Amino acid sequence: MKIRKERSLRFRLTVWYALILAAALGLFSGLLWFSMRQRLLNEVDANLADRAARFQSYVITETAEVPAAQLKDELEEFCQALPPSDDLELLGDNGFQFRHPQRMDARSGDTTRTLVQRFAARGINFTLQIRSSLQAIDHTLRLLEFLLLSLAPLAVAIACFGGAWLSRRALGPIDEITTAARTVGIDNLSLRLRVPQTGDEVQRLTEVWNLMLGRLEEAVKTLSQFAADASHELRTPLSVIRTSAEVALRRARSPESYRDSLHEIASEAARMTRLVEDLMLIARSDAQTVEMPREPLELVGLIEDVAAELRSIAGVKRIGIRIIAPDRAAAVISGNRAALRRLFLVLLDNAIKYSHEGSEVIAAISTMDRLATVTVKDFGIGIRPEDRPHIFKRFYQADRARTDAGFGLGLSLAESIAGAHGASIEVSSAEGSGSTFRVVFQLADIADTALAESRQEQVSDRRGP
Repeated sequence: MKIRKERSLRFRLTVWYALILAAALGLFSGLLWFSMRQRLLNEVDANLADRAARFQSYVITETAEVPAAQLKDELEEFCQALPPSDDLELLGDNGFQFRHPQRMDARSGDTTRTLVQRFAARGINFTLQIRSSLQAIDHTLRLLEFLLLSLAPLAVAIACFGGAWLSRRALGPIDEITTAARTVGIDNLSLRLRVPQTGDEVQRLTEVWNLMLGRLEEAVKTLSQFAADASHELRTPLSVIRTSAEVALRRARSPESYRDSLHEIASEAARMTRLVEDLMLIARSDAQTVEMPREPLELVGLIEDVAAELRSIAGVKRIGIRIIAPDRAAAVISGNRAALRRLFLVLLDNAIKYSHEGSEVIAAISTMDRLATVTVKDFGIGIRPEDRPHIFKRFYQADRARTDAGFGLGLSLAESIAGAHGASIEVSSAEGSGSTFRVVFQLADIADTALAESRQEQVSDRRGP
């Protein structure tokens, strides 16, 4: 099995930097060499064209003034002013031939640039060919090529060392963060990394890392507290069940005594079952694995069903339940009936539980701006300011509520159900004057509302007159 060796970020940055720099220098060197060569060749071509034009003008003038026998001597005298690297040849269609220098093959090994022109003088057609040696240009280009090929690798090597040094300095704080992060464990989540005041990405990374550690620490504390509270709540019914069973088994008793013990055991088992179900629902809600198939629901009818279920409990304390719904048909949302029934059951049950005897609980449903608001108000003991920020926490119970048989999970469940429906839940309360809970939903689409009305009509048709 081949093991792949991982390279550090510093090494990879240096290699990529070197490759990109080498490619850039190679491209720059190539463009510089070709542009220099083209510029030098253009200068040679311009000089050749200028010499050819002057030589052509001289030939035309001399052909008109001197005899043909003296023309070569005059041309030879003119060519003395040409650069020694130039070769010239003039041919006429009457057999005239002139070369300068006399043996043009002396520099045949040199690369040359050639210009050919044709012109006429005194009825004779001449062909002029001028060649210029490129020896000086080749020497210049070879020198430039040598400099580029020798200096470019040196520049890349220097840049690599500089890049490695810069990357070491730039990534040094990252190594510090990595070293410090390795020391963080479940037992020291309160540890925070030192934040370098550099104002760059490293500072922002360190700050975000510290924020993540803070959230993780808070989550672990919440989880630990949740486990401790759940253990405490489960321990009480288990202790009652065990005690009742041990007492019943200690000696023979009457059937009525056994019946009372079994009744107490069944009651505590049911209480423990409710607690476990609530815990499972909260856990699934946290993991977002709760299946909540939705359908169009009329809020008013749902709340009326919940209120009817609680009227007997409210009647014991002589508490009335009043429902206010100005526009019954408009309050239609998309939701899960069983989950929303539990949400309103929690809110109305709490309102009854903490209301003064002889008062009333008001459930109001209103719609506005594509929102449906359900308000549950009681006129009971209210919530103390120091308790208000914590009432949606799991197992949280105010001191005055410790005598109640609840677990402190109801409002946490209500908040989870509201969140699963995209709704918000909030509370306002004044100690001694009661509490008001508001749940705000998005109204269902028009198509969903029509579907709900159609289903209600179908149910009415089935029931008949």
